[in-house]
Amino acid sequence: MLEIVLATANPHKVEEMQAIFALLTPGARLIGLNELGAGPIAEPSETGVTFEENSAIKAIEYAKASGQMCLADDSGLEIDALGGKPGVISSHYCTGGREAGMSRAERDQANNARVLRELEGVTDEKRAARFVCVMTMSSAQGMILGQVRGTFEGRIGRAGDVPRGGDGFGYDPLFLVAPAFVKTSAELPTEEKNRVSHRRDAAEKMARIVRGL
Repeated sequence: MLEIVLATANPHKVEEMQAIFALLTPGARLIGLNELGAGPIAEPSETGVTFEENSAIKAIEYAKASGQMCLADDSGLEIDALGGKPGVISSHYCTGGREAGMSRAERDQANNARVLRELEGVTDEKRAARFVCVMTMSSAQGMILGQVRGTFEGRIGRAGDVPRGGDGFGYDPLFLVAPAFVKTSAELPTEEKNRVSHRRDAAEKMARIVRGL
């Protein structure tokens, strides 16, 4: 079985990616960084200004450090009314992209609060948004074997109506899923979300590359 390291220690991402790829590439086994058993690996500096650049940085550096084939993703939220923000600083939007020692739950709450505050007064039609996921596969030697982009379309709900739902993380409780804009991403059952998410879109494209390895 082909073993591929996922360039993340985020347990939510590991579980979601393992579930998706188990359906698409049963001949491959994905493991998170915490499962390597080789001690901690220094986190590379994500100096890119696009999802593509940061995804490639992570894939190459973690592949070289682990000595194994590596799959990295860089993902986040783009909101049209905010000029594409939060973008590559989605996970640290509340601090302008800086690490401030906050827990993940504290950061998610602060990020969501900032987005809702900045969209105050913006009409529904102008609250269009999408989750973006760019995946990059690197060989153990640091050679890029493929890169793909997936998207998940929707819009940001209004304060008072959102946040809603307990099955997601990050901006999921704010994100009303297109085309109905009734349920948030955090209200979708896990199986349904894994069929329509930005990671699923990217994973289907990456799976074709993995099957060819």
